[in-house]
Amino acid sequence: MYRDLDEPDLARLCSENDRQAQNELYTRYATWLFTLCRRYTKDESEALDLLQDSIIKALNKISSFKYSGKGSLYAWIRRITVNAALDNIRKHRLKFVSLDLFHSDTIPEPQESDVAEITQEQLLDIISDLPEAQRAVFNLFCIDGYSHKEIAEMLGISEKGSASMLAKARKQLKIRIYNIVNKSE
Repeated sequence: MYRDLDEPDLARLCSENDRQAQNELYTRYATWLFTLCRRYTKDESEALDLLQDSIIKALNKISSFKYSGKGSLYAWIRRITVNAALDNIRKHRLKFVSLDLFHSDTIPEPQESDVAEITQEQLLDIISDLPEAQRAVFNLFCIDGYSHKEIAEMLGISEKGSASMLAKARKQLKIRIYNIVNKSE
């Protein structure tokens, strides 16, 4: 019964503290949200904590959810989760430190065939190894689709700082992918 609920009814029942509806909400979105959390954290344990915190925040605020079409419930919970991830980064006193990777930029851009050789878990590990600031900017820009202006506002940095961190993140990712594909890591 609960699996067949549309988003407005699921949200309404969750706001009425219906435990089965709340379990359905978790079941429906937890995998996607965990993947999102994993991109912003260093390890699975921290990602699970972040996921749990995000679901609790969403359930506490679900009465404010406004349905605006198919997928809007997931988009709403996703936004709460991204904000929780950013709060988590800020809580750990995100330090924006310039890192010189001491690598020349002679490494070619990865080709689609290179990236296809890398497992999803390897890719998550590569992203999670980025310094917090670079990881946050990379996720927000490349995956979540925010502009540098929006990222700057969210993280309290300049737009140029956001662009600079993205460039450094991409350079570091390029090096790691190159090393994996060429088995020198």
